[in-house]
Amino acid sequence: MVSDSGLHATYLGPILERHGHAAANLLQILCEAQEYYGYIHPDAVDYLGAMLHLPRSRIEGVATFYSFLHLQPQGEYRVLFSDNITDRMLGSTALMQQMCQQMWVEPGKVSEDGLLSINTTSCSGMCDQGPAMLVNGRAITRLTHQCVQEIGMLIRNRTPLVDWPSDFFVVDDNIRRRGPLLDNKLEPGDSLRTALALGTQNIVGVIQQSCLRGRGGAGFPTGLKWESCRNAQGSEHYVVCNADEGEPGTFKDRVLLASYADLVFEGMTLCALAIGATQGYLYLRGEYRYLLEFLQFVLQRRREQNLLGKNILGQAGFDFDIAIHLGAGAYICGEESALIESLEGKRGIPRNRPPFPVTHGFLQQPTAVDNVETFCQAALAIQMGADNYRAIGTPKSAGSKLISVSGDCPRPGIYEYPFGVSVREVLHDCGAVNTRAVQVSGPSGVCIAEAEFDRRLGFEDLPTAGAFMVFDDSRDLFEVARNFVHFFAHESCGFCTPCRVGTSMLKATMDKIAAGLGTRYDLGEIEHLDHVLQTSSHCGLGRTACNPVLHTLKHFRPAYENRLKSLEFKPAFDLDGALARARQMTGRDDAGAHLKPEGA
Repeated sequence: MVSDSGLHATYLGPILERHGHAAANLLQILCEAQEYYGYIHPDAVDYLGAMLHLPRSRIEGVATFYSFLHLQPQGEYRVLFSDNITDRMLGSTALMQQMCQQMWVEPGKVSEDGLLSINTTSCSGMCDQGPAMLVNGRAITRLTHQCVQEIGMLIRNRTPLVDWPSDFFVVDDNIRRRGPLLDNKLEPGDSLRTALALGTQNIVGVIQQSCLRGRGGAGFPTGLKWESCRNAQGSEHYVVCNADEGEPGTFKDRVLLASYADLVFEGMTLCALAIGATQGYLYLRGEYRYLLEFLQFVLQRRREQNLLGKNILGQAGFDFDIAIHLGAGAYICGEESALIESLEGKRGIPRNRPPFPVTHGFLQQPTAVDNVETFCQAALAIQMGADNYRAIGTPKSAGSKLISVSGDCPRPGIYEYPFGVSVREVLHDCGAVNTRAVQVSGPSGVCIAEAEFDRRLGFEDLPTAGAFMVFDDSRDLFEVARNFVHFFAHESCGFCTPCRVGTSMLKATMDKIAAGLGTRYDLGEIEHLDHVLQTSSHCGLGRTACNPVLHTLKHFRPAYENRLKSLEFKPAFDLDGALARARQMTGRDDAGAHLKPEGA
């Protein structure tokens, strides 16, 4: 690759110009640099360090944190098979093996001719239409053996992606059931006009009266968050949309961004009007890179319609615009403070809290961070009115919820229900039969068995970020939990020792049991690990890492015990056997030269 600084200036100069030569935009600069070079070239690191006044360690530290950024060549084609449990259930492992054999390349390595690399990624957000893969960031769904064969030939012939069959890149919405959100008739600007008629000071009050709660899983009252941010002291206020839905089994934000982008941006603009912000950011997960140009088109159209920019809808002083910040493959950035760190061009490591983002968020200024669905629901609540919105759902869970249904059912996709719907009703609607378990809210959520299928989705009972993964009676729930454990170990940011070491130990324990070497002692150690992770992890990833194991142990313990070498503890190290050499050297082999067996 070229190393001449003048050539680097030619290609990197415009990137730096677009991003204002700001170190806070380092992640975006690196993403764009990689799109040109195919990886982050060492000479490019030197050039960026000089131009941004950053040490090489800072640039490489950011690059190595994100799984989609690389400091070494990864081939002209970078193929990533989605390794989510639902993709595995649909045969992704065999498809990956097929491509590796076809292309003569080992998983996780670059081919000898530098043509391609093949590896896995945690979850591509295509759980309703898997198996899926990413090729140079472009999503390909519903993979088959024939499709993989064709892709291998296209790569072998070095066919540019723009010349690949367009059918490969079709991503369906798969909306199966609509409610007030997905069936809304709002035109761009409708909610903004309603909000302006209400008066800026009344927007937060309507959101509070509607009882809207965050749709990211925690369910924090949206109106309270906006009010706290509005009242916080700061030279600037910011709106941030968390579109980094990395929880395996969740894909509803993808559909909202693809088909309801105006509503997303409308909700962000409403928030800006309520809290006094002039700048907003949409943090788009790297797996949804294919949506970037479309979303930028929608933003530009809204500017032309006077729905973004200066004096929006003719309201003097109502100034607000939105920029898109692209993630680069880090599940932890779904946590709001880690997302803000990433937004500032840093490694996405969660912050200590307090202070909270509403007072010290982006650039240490008051920041309202909500997810995609929450902003859509806010726009809907303003348009419907607080009383009408609150009438939907339950007393403690107002409105509707989008559910991402995947797994063992004939009709996977997006379902919208009023809060309070039972698990059993969702299973009926998606056509699931012989269901053994449902994972609600992804690996960090809860796994429930058939006896609990009458439980209801809502903050009173089963809060959920939206994932609803179905497993029938043919599935091994131990292997499901093991996949989730591997996911947490891979996605740990490594900042705190309890999570970094604990998730690795949990992974090793599950692998030991899978290999038939586990004992009841190991099951006890899992519970001990959970206590350590719960009480000492820096963020929610570590605190929920043991959930998949504990929940499946509770409901499906035989799936574990049938794999155990012994139900009683036996040390993995044979100490008496290790003394055999000493006995030989001393010429002793009597009873006193042996360790006494337990109980003797």
